[in-house]
Amino acid sequence: MKFILGEKAMMTQIWSGDEVVAVTPVSAGPCVITQVKNKTSDGYNALQMGFGERKEKNINKPQRGHFKKTGLKPKHVREFRVDEAPSFKEGDVVSVETFAVGDIIDVSGVSKGRGFQGVVKRHHFHGFRKTHGNKDQERMPGSIGAKGPAHVFKGTRMAGRMGGDRVTTTNLKIAAIDAENNILFVAGAVPGALHSLVMIRSKGDLQVNLKTAAQTVKEEIKETSAVEEGKPEEAKTEAPVTENKQEETQMEEARTEEVKVEAPVQENKPAEAKTEEVKSEASEAVSDEKKDKDQTK
Repeated sequence: MKFILGEKAMMTQIWSGDEVVAVTPVSAGPCVITQVKNKTSDGYNALQMGFGERKEKNINKPQRGHFKKTGLKPKHVREFRVDEAPSFKEGDVVSVETFAVGDIIDVSGVSKGRGFQGVVKRHHFHGFRKTHGNKDQERMPGSIGAKGPAHVFKGTRMAGRMGGDRVTTTNLKIAAIDAENNILFVAGAVPGALHSLVMIRSKGDLQVNLKTAAQTVKEEIKETSAVEEGKPEEAKTEAPVTENKQEETQMEEARTEEVKVEAPVQENKPAEAKTEEVKSEASEAVSDEKKDKDQTK
């Protein structure tokens, strides 16, 4: 048997081929084995697993000593019975990779608390007729038994506290798995409120340390890729220096062109002055000719 602990999230929808499937995401694991129990020392075979993390001040001293070997501060601790003496050890990690898409699982959790409810909501009583002759009796429980015994039998369905019970939903199916984010997408509804603890069980062999092994492999790959990419990175860092030199040369060329453009403007100013002097002399000559003509007349 394989199993894991997780927290329930809000329901959503995913695509499965051409169909949309309603699923419940469960952030499951990674769970660490905190104790291995066997028949010789404990009288039964079981694995104790821790999930989540909490502050050390919120953990009792006996529990701190119990978790000292693994160095954990788990938020939830649960046991799972196994048939044979387990060959696992403390510190082994159980991740979602031990499951596969299509596995049939059983999910256990604590149902939502409904408070004190009547018989119609709690036990689905039909209620009385809403027509003539029934005043204020629509949601009443009615008779609770014969008068002879003079007591109420145990198990009589009556109003009372509803919800807050341990519920197990069987034969659910895993629709998808997100191994990177440790999420199991379970088709259908899962008992419990949001962020409540759920226990998932399925048939098959329990595999441990799959997630940690994958992480170590990824780290090694990253290290080797970083070593190989070291030289190209140096070339990339040198490239901007050459680009900066090119930009500086372009700026200098632009400045020299501006100076060249401004110089002819200054040379044109004396030429314009000369043309104005010529025009003034011509106008004076015209005025003298007019005077001479007037005198001859």
